[in-house]
Amino acid sequence: MGTEANGSFNFLIYGKTGWIGGLLGKLCESQGISYTYGSGRLQDRQSIVTDIESVKPSHVFNAAGVTGRPNVDWCESHKVETIRTNVAGTLTLADICKEKGLVLINYATGCIFEYDSGHTLGSGIGFKEEDTPNFTGSFYSKTKAMVEELLKNYENVCTLRVRMPISSDLTNPRNFITKIARYEKVVDIPNSMTILDELLPISIEMAKRNLTGIYNFTNPGVVSHNEILEMYRDYIDPSFTWKNFTLEEQAKVIIAPRSNNELDATKLKTEFPEMLSIKESLIKFVFEPNKKVKA
Repeated sequence: MGTEANGSFNFLIYGKTGWIGGLLGKLCESQGISYTYGSGRLQDRQSIVTDIESVKPSHVFNAAGVTGRPNVDWCESHKVETIRTNVAGTLTLADICKEKGLVLINYATGCIFEYDSGHTLGSGIGFKEEDTPNFTGSFYSKTKAMVEELLKNYENVCTLRVRMPISSDLTNPRNFITKIARYEKVVDIPNSMTILDELLPISIEMAKRNLTGIYNFTNPGVVSHNEILEMYRDYIDPSFTWKNFTLEEQAKVIIAPRSNNELDATKLKTEFPEMLSIKESLIKFVFEPNKKVKA
């Protein structure tokens, strides 16, 4: 699609100050797509209606929400604030979009599952879009699972389950690689992850195709913490070292348990066959562009 074809699109994006929201604006600019950041608060219905009436968008993107700073433990002690944005706000936005006949692309989370007897670690059997969330260890994940269930009733919503997002910007503190490279110790568990440099352009394409429903928004396959840190050492910093600890040891330094899982990316891969596996995507989009180590 050339820029001419993009003239018919006009995106309204929520989450201007967020990581994904900021990247979406840059992508729209590079693709010549008209976009506006919403100024309304998600839980304030009238402010959203005002945004939509003034922008007259072709599609709405929701990259707003609270994940907590510095991490999801914040949500454990700020439950009402978490509900206000992640539950009331998201549902309000979906409801208004339904009234206005608009597709809503909603960046959600895949951290609502954990390995279990039917989806064991290393089995290659991932959770599918229609599976019922089984991880309620953190308040953040619990609210996200509730909202996903309710949003199933809105046929205008495209729910994208993002996991452990990674981008080529290794200075960003939200970047999963940057996070684990700075930790004193890391667990070493294979997980499904989202390479934003590859998948965010796909989400724009999903809007153009008016896709709705739930999608596991991760690259196919899994990668472990140690595998990522080995790549970091090999491509970025040969002197880099790290220490591992067990889930039991990790539990002593975090308030809420963390989700570890593999999501089945077949549905997304079928729609976008060119999508790379997680390790290929890491090398192409993250490590090669940042390469500092001389071959």
